[in-house]
Amino acid sequence: MTIGHHVVGRMTAGSDPAPDATAPDTTAPQDPGAGSVPAAPGPIDFLLDGFAAVPDAEALVWRGVSHTYGFLADRVGDMGRRLDEALLPPAAVVSLEADFSPNAVALLLALIRRRCVVVPLSSAVAGDRDAFRAVAEVEWIIELGGDDDTVVVTPTGRAASHDLLATLRGRRHPGLVLFSSGSTGASKAAVHDLVPLLDKFRVPKRTLRTVAFLLFDHIGGVNTLLYTLSNGGCVITVSDRTPDAVCAAIARHRAELLPTSPTFLNLLLAGEAHTRHDLTTLRTITYGTEPMSENTLRRVHAVLPDVKLQQTYGLSELGILRSQSRGPDSLWVRIGGEGYELRVVDGLLEIKARAAILGYLNAPSPVTADGWFRTGDAVEVDGEWIKILGRRSEIVNVGGEKVYPAEVEGVVLEMPGVAEAAVHAERNAITGQLVALRVRLHDPEPVADFRRRLTAYCRERLARFKIPQKVTIVDGPLHSERFKVMRGRSASE
Repeated sequence: MTIGHHVVGRMTAGSDPAPDATAPDTTAPQDPGAGSVPAAPGPIDFLLDGFAAVPDAEALVWRGVSHTYGFLADRVGDMGRRLDEALLPPAAVVSLEADFSPNAVALLLALIRRRCVVVPLSSAVAGDRDAFRAVAEVEWIIELGGDDDTVVVTPTGRAASHDLLATLRGRRHPGLVLFSSGSTGASKAAVHDLVPLLDKFRVPKRTLRTVAFLLFDHIGGVNTLLYTLSNGGCVITVSDRTPDAVCAAIARHRAELLPTSPTFLNLLLAGEAHTRHDLTTLRTITYGTEPMSENTLRRVHAVLPDVKLQQTYGLSELGILRSQSRGPDSLWVRIGGEGYELRVVDGLLEIKARAAILGYLNAPSPVTADGWFRTGDAVEVDGEWIKILGRRSEIVNVGGEKVYPAEVEGVVLEMPGVAEAAVHAERNAITGQLVALRVRLHDPEPVADFRRRLTAYCRERLARFKIPQKVTIVDGPLHSERFKVMRGRSASE
């Protein structure tokens, strides 16, 4: 690692399965502009070969019902034929509007097999779908829903023309468009070439029963799905992502791996859901998507001492990097692996990745002239280990002293009665900025009383300049549907 510059139709889950889902799909309609699907090799042939090797193994649990790899392979073939019937051409730009389900997974694979550009949109972005379709120049819409996993395929009449989409068609490669959460501005549409993104799943790893906690349109959700299926594991879907529902799914379906976020773990601790369910099969919790506080990590390790806690690092623009935590209660992590290079420039992490995005559809390229992606994450470095401190854009600058929100939130969340906490900066005439706190409590409490309690608690645990100077008690959740803290800045800024 270099250290800086100091170096249309309807189909349901009950449709007839395909007799031979692993055979090459040569029946797709011809499209002179985009090319047809070749007989072989295909971008997901290695996955389908794996499915064929374990046809009776459990591949997916959806709404409590188990589906085998044989079923999923059949479903991929069936979805391919249905797309033919709908006259959806190879290399089309397709929004796949779904959450995890058998047909959603099969359609994702069938579209990749067809070398389409897939734009997954989960229910979490329902209000933004029209805008996202327009940005991605979506040519076909596939919507899923209902108890029978019904699928509706509709052409939009639009013809995609963006240079990045043309690049994928020129390469005859499938693509993936992922929208950022938009927490620091408008959502950006990141365009991936799926061929290098799929490459890392060709090397066999551990077979695991994994909870699909991260969303279908999140890079972590895509990574969870492809990792689990490429290694003959079982994807356990959850429609309710509250701590009790997730813990119940772990117990019922013997889950071994839970990929999640620090916010979810804070909610689990606050509600003590882990005490009401048998989590003895759980072996590993991976956490990412936002910074973890040392206090939260220590508390999770204390209540789940037999579970390995592993920090991950990934971005919509880069995929998920391999990682190794220094210890079970340490925030120091080693990330990278084959295909990734790291450097730190002015305290910010930059990454060069073989599987990096081609660019954004609606923003300038985030890659430097020499090929490095600027993550915007502030880090500390200790040899080959790094500690993710948080987004530079979220740092609170109090008279020149830096305050990282996750650290303050971690302390506040230890206080009795606190359910959620979110820290952000507000302007101050004397210090430039001050630390502002929004907090959700389990039980009502006058804000003056809570402020006195907060100040007394933090005085022994935080430097004076880190103690929140403005406190707002809120009734609603302080996390997004992606289980990330909504730190939002005040209207006065």
